[in-house]
Amino acid sequence: MRTTTYGNGMAAAVTAAVAAIAALGLLLTGTAAPARASTTRIMALGDSITGSPGCWRALLWNRLADAGYGDLDFVGTLPPQGCGVAHDGDNEGHGGALVTGVADQNLLPGWLAATLPDVVLMHFGTNDMWSDRPVSAVLSAYDRLVDQMRASNPGMRILVAQIIPLNPGTCAGCGQRVEALNAAIPAWAAGRSTARSPVVVVDQWTGFSTAADTYDGVHPDASGDQKIADRWFPALAELLGAPPTGTPTPTVTATPTVTATPTVTPTTGGCTAAYRPAGRWPGGFQGEVTVRNTGSAPITGWTAGWDLSGGRVTQAWGATVSQAGAAVTARNAPWNGSLAPGASATLGFIAAGEEAPVSGVSCTAG
Repeated sequence: MRTTTYGNGMAAAVTAAVAAIAALGLLLTGTAAPARASTTRIMALGDSITGSPGCWRALLWNRLADAGYGDLDFVGTLPPQGCGVAHDGDNEGHGGALVTGVADQNLLPGWLAATLPDVVLMHFGTNDMWSDRPVSAVLSAYDRLVDQMRASNPGMRILVAQIIPLNPGTCAGCGQRVEALNAAIPAWAAGRSTARSPVVVVDQWTGFSTAADTYDGVHPDASGDQKIADRWFPALAELLGAPPTGTPTPTVTATPTVTATPTVTPTTGGCTAAYRPAGRWPGGFQGEVTVRNTGSAPITGWTAGWDLSGGRVTQAWGATVSQAGAAVTARNAPWNGSLAPGASATLGFIAAGEEAPVSGVSCTAG
C-alpha cells in the first residue's frame, strides 16, 4: 500500500491515498471491539519532546476540539505536565527514552494494555541519534513497536514522524544523524503499511529551526510546539475522517448571553475570513483560513474565497475546496457550517509551489 507523507520536505508530496485510508479507518473503527466503538483513543508516544511537557499536544487537542472532534480520548500512562492550557494530557512521552531501549526492554505492550489506543502518534528516535545508535537499529525498533501495536489492535492506525532537527551544543554530529534517519523513514513505512493498519509519515523536520523553534537545540519552544501541532493535525484529521455531526451542536446552541443583543443589533448574519501561513518547505506550503460569524444571528453555512498566485491547492481539510486559476473557493464541510455569533471554524490546505502573498480573502454567509 502507498504511504503518504505529510509536510513534503524530504519525502514525497502529499497524495490522495490518505482519503482512502481515512474511509477505511472509519470502517475499521466501526468494527472494532466495543470498548473502542464510541471514542477514538489516541496515544502520543515518544520521549521528552512528546511528554516534558509536550505542549504541542495541548495545542493539537484544542484544535481538534475546535474542529468538532468531541469524541477523542488522548491516552497514556503518564499524566499531563502543565502547559497552562486545558486539554486531555495523558501521554506516553518518556523523558530520556531511546526507542531502541523501549523495544529492547519490551515496555510498550504494558502501556498498550493499560490504554488500548486506536491511533498512535510516534515521534521517537531523538535520544537514539544523540547516543549515536545506528539508523538500522532504530528502524528495527520501529518494526518491533509496530508489531506490538498491531498485536494490541490489528486495526491500529500509526502516524510516524520524521523527527524534528537536533542541534545540542554537545553533539556536533546529531544533525546529520537525524537527517539520515528521516531519509530512511518513508521507505521503511511503505514496507510496513497495510490496508488494515496504515502507517502514515508526517514530516516534522522540514521548516523546523533549532535556532528559532527550540530553547536548547533539542526541545521545542512555543513556536516549535505550534509547528509540531500544525503538522500532526492534517494527517490525524484525514485518518479520523469527518467529526460526528452532532458534536458542534452544544457550542452553537449554548450561548444564552446572545439573547440580550437582538433588541440593540439587527438579527443579521455575516462572516469574515482571515488567512495565516502554517508552514512552508521547498516546493510547497501550508495555510489556514479561519471563518468567523460576525453577525448577531447564527449562520447555517459559509463560503470563503482568496487569491493564491503562484500556488495550487493539492489537499484541504475542514472545507470543500476548488480552484480556478488563482481564485480559490472553500465551502464549509457538513459539520462546521453552522456557527453561532462569534463562533469560528478553521480550514487548512496544502499547496504546491512557492509561497506567495494571499490576497482577497473574503467570506459569504449562507
